[in-house]
Amino acid sequence: MAISISPNALVVLERRYLKKDRRGKPAETPQDLFRRVARTVAAADARFDPKADIRKTAQDFYKLMAGLVFLPNSPTLMNAGRRLGQLAACFVLPVEDSIDSIFQTLRHTAMIHKSGGGTGFSFSRIRPENDWVFSTQRISTGPISFMTVFDVATETVKQGGTRRGANMGILRVDHPDIEAFIQSKTDPTILNNFNISVALTSAFMDALAAGKDYDLVNPRSNKVVKRISARAIFDQIVRAAWESGEPGIIFLDHINRANPVKHLGEIEATNPCGEQPLLPYESCNLGSINLSKMISHGKLNKTELKHTIKSAVHFLDNVIEVNKYPLRRIESVSKQTRKIGLGIMGFADMLIKLGIPYDSKKAVRQAEQVMRFILHEARKASSELAKKRGNFPAYEGSVFDNPKTPYMRNATVTTVAPTGTISIIAGCSSGVEPIFAVAYERRVLDGEALFEMHPVFEKVAKQNGFYSNKLAEQIAETGSIQNIKGIPDKIKRLFVTAHDIAPEWHIQIQAAFQKFTDNAVSKTVNFPHDATPEDIENVYRLAYQTGCKGVTIYRYGSRDRQVLNIGREQARQAAETEAKLTRPGIVPRVRPVRTKGFTERINTGCGKLYVTINEDDQGICEVFAQMGKTGGCASSQIEAAGRLISLALRSGVKLEAIVKQITGIRCPSPIWQNAKMVLSCPDAMSQVINNYTQISTTDMPALMGACPDCGGALEHEGGCLVCRSCGFSRCS
Repeated sequence: MAISISPNALVVLERRYLKKDRRGKPAETPQDLFRRVARTVAAADARFDPKADIRKTAQDFYKLMAGLVFLPNSPTLMNAGRRLGQLAACFVLPVEDSIDSIFQTLRHTAMIHKSGGGTGFSFSRIRPENDWVFSTQRISTGPISFMTVFDVATETVKQGGTRRGANMGILRVDHPDIEAFIQSKTDPTILNNFNISVALTSAFMDALAAGKDYDLVNPRSNKVVKRISARAIFDQIVRAAWESGEPGIIFLDHINRANPVKHLGEIEATNPCGEQPLLPYESCNLGSINLSKMISHGKLNKTELKHTIKSAVHFLDNVIEVNKYPLRRIESVSKQTRKIGLGIMGFADMLIKLGIPYDSKKAVRQAEQVMRFILHEARKASSELAKKRGNFPAYEGSVFDNPKTPYMRNATVTTVAPTGTISIIAGCSSGVEPIFAVAYERRVLDGEALFEMHPVFEKVAKQNGFYSNKLAEQIAETGSIQNIKGIPDKIKRLFVTAHDIAPEWHIQIQAAFQKFTDNAVSKTVNFPHDATPEDIENVYRLAYQTGCKGVTIYRYGSRDRQVLNIGREQARQAAETEAKLTRPGIVPRVRPVRTKGFTERINTGCGKLYVTINEDDQGICEVFAQMGKTGGCASSQIEAAGRLISLALRSGVKLEAIVKQITGIRCPSPIWQNAKMVLSCPDAMSQVINNYTQISTTDMPALMGACPDCGGALEHEGGCLVCRSCGFSRCS
């Protein structure tokens, strides 16, 4: 079967998914990849039926993937049939209120990240900062300090360049440290490997609606330590999200009301993008159906969709069997509930093919209808599998444990995930998101600019006689067609982008899908730059009222130095400015006779380092350092580093570029200081500069709105950051 994929999809596959030889070149084709995955997953049939026709099943699975009708989550595509063999994307680990538990979980986190998974945690059980620790007769440092330890560990564990470690940190709104948690990511130098969300309870939302105070409870003693205004806390959450996009929020009671296995315990946390609530040590493997492939003759092809759902449920249940789990306990707990998450992508493309604007009541009805059908057919397929293979072991005591539902193979069957990278492979819009841009610029490896246009829009433009290469370039400036002359209004109405749509419509679509989704729906609500905190508050309230399980927002350009440049003009200007500042032959400005600055002491593995930063009237002009009581090679290298940094600063090189180069340099003697790892003397110098300037260096290109891998524009979608040029995903 021939595969029809775009050049961009091929780049993503070659960079992130295809097996490589020793020279780093692809050692398989996309067809080989899909055959490898299909054979591996189909092999599970033999465990249940020795006479199973595995070749036929493998061929069916191959057609699903090769036809870009269904794709599993990235770890399955990357690892099925390979030595690592870890196929699940989502994990949740417990964090109890003890050092032993915390560091056992930290070890397990490292093992999961090494295997390509993402992890979610609730830190709500950790006693608050300044609470008494009886075993050591000291005071507690609180949950945020331990989150910082997890963050550093995640940064340290490398995953071979295919998937980066990602975490979700959750704290209940009634935890005494909730205010510090809400503000934790306003410091751009910490928690860069975390998404954070506040777990809002129904009691809190009731207090908010009534304008009352609510209880803050110490999780160690379970005693109320303070009453505080719900309005005040809610305002802090809204303001922080308005400023930076975080924290997100999850509605904990909504999640637990839908928990199908309440007898196993309450759900406290989700995976990094928030769409998969899980019990401690549970994992879940996800997959998505490409709805844009389900349209025939202007209508939804329910026959084709039904067949795809049945095969996809079969596929995902098999993944549970062939998966090589990173921990035995994860395997045991995961097989107790056998949760799978079948979702969708290409919803916006489907609407366009049906002639339905995304921001319309008709689109909301379409969302409800298609997801109702998927949920019904997925449960039916799971029930049929259970008749052959048995119910999930925790079936007794679950919501399915009744005469009306005698068979169910999987405790959950549906999840709507972001699909950032796999939607690029499939050549469709991501998850349930609207299209992000009608046209955009993509840079290929030699630096050439290519203008990619939405294929349906290109077809319509040609049919209506207004297509041109110049038009593609013009649209790529902003991504939107709403202010471009010569395009008919009915076409503008149909091809609305994420930033053309009022935030309330984002929630309406999310809520429509949530009605018929077992787990949750990953969605980013996009706001214009001039949105107010009150606009965000209204969306949060609407999300709660309409039954959403959580919500993530992003106000365009809200993060410091993180304007998301959809348009190519802004990106080009930034690149030109950078080139001017770093071009060779520039004459450094003269150091003045008098400067002003400060000196900070920082501990390193080699001893105490004293770092001095000085400014002139144009900004920082020099950085130098001295090691206490040392000399020889170490002292000379520290002096050389300071001189070169100072020369670069006076030559106009951007401070961010300098800090990026010296951050993360390692020596044989790293050391901990203030809950952060100091890796070397140059790394210590970068940390002191950070303290002085508050510049984030963990992921500098991403903070500037550019992909850290290819330099392309990043998109906020599905609660994550995604680059459509190379497939980079901040949450994977």
